[in-house]
Amino acid sequence: MKKFVQRLMSKVRSLPNARTFGLWTLGIGLLILVGCAVGPDYKRPPIDSPETFRGETKTSTNSFANLPWWQVFHDDTLQNLIRTALTNNYDLRIAITRVEQARAMAAEARAGFFPQLDYAANANRGQNVGGGNAPSPTGTIGNVFAADVSASWEIDLWGRIRRLNESARAQFLASEEARRDVTISLIGEVAQNYFQLLALDRQLEIARESTNSFGQSLKIFDERLQGGVASKLETSSAEALMDAAAATIPELEQQIALQENQLSVLLGQNPGAILRGNSLLEKQMPPEVPAGLPSALLERRPDIREADQQLRSANAEVGVAKADFFPQLNLTGLFGNVSSDLTTFTSGGGDVAWSIAAGLTGPLFHGGQLRAQYAQARAVREQYALQYQEIVLNAFEEISDALISREKSASARTEQGRAVEAYKVAVKISLERYRMGHADYYEVLQEQQLLFPAENSLVQFQLNQLLAVVQLYRALGGGWEVESTVVLPPPAHGH
Repeated sequence: MKKFVQRLMSKVRSLPNARTFGLWTLGIGLLILVGCAVGPDYKRPPIDSPETFRGETKTSTNSFANLPWWQVFHDDTLQNLIRTALTNNYDLRIAITRVEQARAMAAEARAGFFPQLDYAANANRGQNVGGGNAPSPTGTIGNVFAADVSASWEIDLWGRIRRLNESARAQFLASEEARRDVTISLIGEVAQNYFQLLALDRQLEIARESTNSFGQSLKIFDERLQGGVASKLETSSAEALMDAAAATIPELEQQIALQENQLSVLLGQNPGAILRGNSLLEKQMPPEVPAGLPSALLERRPDIREADQQLRSANAEVGVAKADFFPQLNLTGLFGNVSSDLTTFTSGGGDVAWSIAAGLTGPLFHGGQLRAQYAQARAVREQYALQYQEIVLNAFEEISDALISREKSASARTEQGRAVEAYKVAVKISLERYRMGHADYYEVLQEQQLLFPAENSLVQFQLNQLLAVVQLYRALGGGWEVESTVVLPPPAHGH
């Protein structure tokens, strides 16, 4: 077989048409270089970007979104949870497989630039048949052994293959941006669930403190009732408040367990308890946030970049649909060896078979099919253009909403903090008045009844402020450049 291949190649070089074939190849290469790509070149739709975001207190080119997540969320436990999620989360792993699919599809489209080479070999024995098993009434029985290599190549005169490659590459880049978007959303969801878990922990602590406080009041009122110096109204009120506070404990414990289960799934783990370490909600201090310039947003948010690539792909498909109106030039070639004797065939003998052909095919009448496909491609492009503009507009809204929420929740947290401190002072004074005999314990009970709901409201305001930071981080597209520009910090000691 080795001798056969060597003789086959030597015969190719000795063919009188070999030089002609080389000239054909050179000429076709020149045609590819000068060939035009029909269809519109991509232009990003115009966007009316605001000079500043509503709710922004100051403008800075140092965007909050450029900070990696560990510089935004300073809690070591949270950072470890985010690391785990980035490794194990199933949504992110699925997004990565979609990237690999798009990468393979782009490589598949790129293969259209090159000739397609195939080989074939067959052995045939029959009577009264000729080439291709067609009937041949010769009355003889004969053998045919053949082997050949064939080539086919579509010459990209009108840019159809180039547009297909442009579309496939844009789809691949869009899948990359989709993965980055999943990454940002995952970081935000882990942080949001973690902060909500800390808030529930604090509310559970307040509920237990309330129950113990009302229980102590009930004990005092019972003793005073037994001594004849208190009424049944005081003991009944204290008992009702204690039972109401105690009833919230199992409900909060249920919410904590459900929150832990949800966070475990984000981490790619079976539902279970989440270690919080020494993390407390009140220790989570939101950072200062420069929002950055709106013009930079278009280059930062992965969902906007994904929509941009989707639009680029749709625009290229318009060129593909337009190229279908024009003829296609295909080159084909074949070279092989044919023999009626197997020994001669395997030793490299036999007759040489070769062919070179060029084919030009084009549409004449398709009943409006090509025009409909072209119209559809243009409508799809218009759809993605509108989606791109809508996503940008929604991004501006999300940033403005997050900035406003952050500012107002910070103000509310400050005011509610003052209210809690005032209620604590009122409880302290009422206790002193009770000890001095200037007031009954029912007054203390009333002040306690006001303090604990106020503490719960403060927890909610603290949570809202942290969630507004998470919302702003996601709205600004923060964290997507982590993998390419920043080295992840090592895990904190003791976790």
